[in-house]
Amino acid sequence: MKKSVLLKISAVISGISGIIILAGVAIPILFYKSSPIKGNPDIVSPIAEKESVKGQEGEIDFTKASNWFVGGATREDFSAEKISYYTISIPRLKIENATIAIGGEDLSKSLVQYPGTALPGKRGNSVIFGHSILPIFFNPKDYISIFSTLPTLKAGDEINVNYDGVSYKYRVENMFEVLPTDIQVLEQDSRDSFLTLITCVPPGDPRKPRRLVVRARIVSPENLNANIGN
Repeated sequence: MKKSVLLKISAVISGISGIIILAGVAIPILFYKSSPIKGNPDIVSPIAEKESVKGQEGEIDFTKASNWFVGGATREDFSAEKISYYTISIPRLKIENATIAIGGEDLSKSLVQYPGTALPGKRGNSVIFGHSILPIFFNPKDYISIFSTLPTLKAGDEINVNYDGVSYKYRVENMFEVLPTDIQVLEQDSRDSFLTLITCVPPGDPRKPRRLVVRARIVSPENLNANIGN
């Protein structure tokens, strides 16, 4: 009798645990999809919910940065004989001195700068890719989950970059979503020094149908103006 009761209790606990795990996976995705502002009033999305992207079906390895945009840089473009690095810190996300690779495309080992985009502190647009998974598994020191909470950034948040011994402060200006075919977000803008952070959304969705773009502009005190070169 006691064994029967124990088995029933074990079955109930297992069932409840399964429901909790399933809810933890499904709720963040459903909430993100159902919210007209994607959970953040500072995000503006130009994408219709039913819009689809050709060429993105099937199994895709999203730890490889070259797979993120259709018609963008290829694996060969990301490759470099010598990989160099710099760091980024995002206080709101508790990310401290995360490594960004210039050259290479493995997002499981570091953040990756998109080939051909401006270096930090220079005029143009420094574009950084970072991997994301379900927010409940976010770990600022794990590059597989490092950008999982990127959608929680708000206009005005600070981003600090340390490149070649110089520290640069950027401030978030806007956030929006694009399709993987919208490669114009990777283009340069010589009006100032910009920083663009990109990850796949909705968080935890294995299809990765959209790209979240966080655009920041350099905060340029007088002592930094000289560093913003052409």
